[in-house]
Amino acid sequence: MTDPYYKSRYVWDNDREVVWKEIVRYLSSFLPIDGTVMDIGAGYCDFINNVNSKNRIALDYSPDLKNYAKEGVRIVNSSVTDMSAVGDATVDVVFASNLFEHLSDGELETTMGEIKRVLKKGGRLILMQPNYRLSYKTYFDDHTHKKVFSDVSLETFLLSHGMEIELKKPKFLPFSLKSRPSFIPVFPVLIRAYLNSPWKPLAGQMLFIAKLSK
Repeated sequence: MTDPYYKSRYVWDNDREVVWKEIVRYLSSFLPIDGTVMDIGAGYCDFINNVNSKNRIALDYSPDLKNYAKEGVRIVNSSVTDMSAVGDATVDVVFASNLFEHLSDGELETTMGEIKRVLKKGGRLILMQPNYRLSYKTYFDDHTHKKVFSDVSLETFLLSHGMEIELKKPKFLPFSLKSRPSFIPVFPVLIRAYLNSPWKPLAGQMLFIAKLSK
């Protein structure tokens, strides 16, 4: 990525591919094979490249998006506040990882409006992002963080926008790959075990799955 933020804070890491394959495996029951899944703020396309759904969309403002999206992924170069390239009620699942905390109040409201517009009735919003309650010591090490969300405030935010909480995991993953002690290898079986374990050492990320009310 040529964006200065990616160069300084979100550098490429080969271990990410291993982790994201397991995350997609974990979420697979929520990702319809014959449906449409859209990754907003897609970045390196770690998530959407591993999804097996019939229609896949990667949305990000970065012009480098085309260098990371795999064949078969539709590329939309746009801000998350403008999803006009995507039709009304055409998406089954919108996914966002570490996105909402980077948006201002106004941007967040506009983005939620766009998410609800593109989702089909009963469609899902899947969110992964830092849980401030667990990661307050390092939360603002990222200078671009504008919003604070805990598992409590994110739930009330989603409910206030007409979403029904389908799954809530306050402890899901470590805050970042950098949070992992260097002596712990990144093996698929270990990632899978962590995702399915009730014991979450170093957890700093939360997972929410919410449905658009019918």
